[in-house]
Amino acid sequence: MRMGIAERMASAERIREAEQACDELRAALTEVGVTLPSLGLDCVSLAADPPYPLVELGRCAPGTARQLAEALSAGVRAEGR
Repeated sequence: MRMGIAERMASAERIREAEQACDELRAALTEVGVTLPSLGLDCVSLAADPPYPLVELGRCAPGTARQLAEALSAGVRAEGR
């Protein structure tokens, strides 16, 4: 089944939103000193018809996982939860 122009535009917008979310997450992680080396869009979800893009967080070393957990916990503490 071929996608019409409206479906293609909606798909392109979903991909742009996923790319933006990925960029925002990368920037926020960078602010707290965390790098997820595999962070990006999931290729399989982009290949669907129509595409439904997902952000792939990927794998990281245990030390990176601990940094991420520490950053999240610090954020929760700062909000007083």
